[in-house]
Amino acid sequence: MGQCGITSSKTVLVFLNLIFWAAAGILCYVGAYVFITYDDYDHFFEDVYTLIPAVTIIAVGGLLFIIGLIGCCATIRESRYGLAAFVVLLLLVFVTEVLVVVFGYIYRSKVEDEVNHSIQKVYNEYNGTNTDAPSRAIDYVQRQLHCCGIHNYSDWRNTRWFNESRNNSIPVSCCKPNARNCTGSLAHPGDLYPEGCEALVVKKLKEIIMYVIWAALTFAAIQVFGMLCAFVVLCRRSRDPAYELLMTGGTYA
Repeated sequence: MGQCGITSSKTVLVFLNLIFWAAAGILCYVGAYVFITYDDYDHFFEDVYTLIPAVTIIAVGGLLFIIGLIGCCATIRESRYGLAAFVVLLLLVFVTEVLVVVFGYIYRSKVEDEVNHSIQKVYNEYNGTNTDAPSRAIDYVQRQLHCCGIHNYSDWRNTRWFNESRNNSIPVSCCKPNARNCTGSLAHPGDLYPEGCEALVVKKLKEIIMYVIWAALTFAAIQVFGMLCAFVVLCRRSRDPAYELLMTGGTYA
């Protein structure tokens, strides 16, 4: 009965190590996705510390790959010290992921204030050229999120670019996809996105942070199960005489 329990725990543990390898790839992908998306929205979010959860989760992904390798070798070779190291590393990663979740919620609560603080400045810097980073950022956001202006398209009237252009038009990135021959003219408001970008940028950034939080929570739960299985193998290995004899090639008298 003891051997069956150990064998079952070992099988689960090997399977979990394979999951850890998959998790390593997924976590690195999530972290990279956050980095890439942040690059598109970084003009609206000045606090670079919001990238800490993304950086941490990529580091956790790399560490999980190493942990999976250690866990597989330790489980197959029945190494007590290897399994102990495996448990300690899993505990370290678990604590790190808990910190990712905490930091994620802290930064998620700051998103709205950050965007509110910076978005007006970004719109004031718009000059309509593709070589200008704030202009590219605004055009990208308006096209991707189907929005226009800060609260609505009328906000463009308060920008320096609008006052200097003197043609009563706003960027064509505000034009709806189905609006033919749209030039951004305020004389045809039906051709323009009615919703402002501020609320949608806040929503998008919060969604990005939630991806990191849910990824960390999901794999933290898997790691707890992995630690429990490793503990079972370690405890039964040290307490089951039949198992020790089996591993050393001995027999009962």
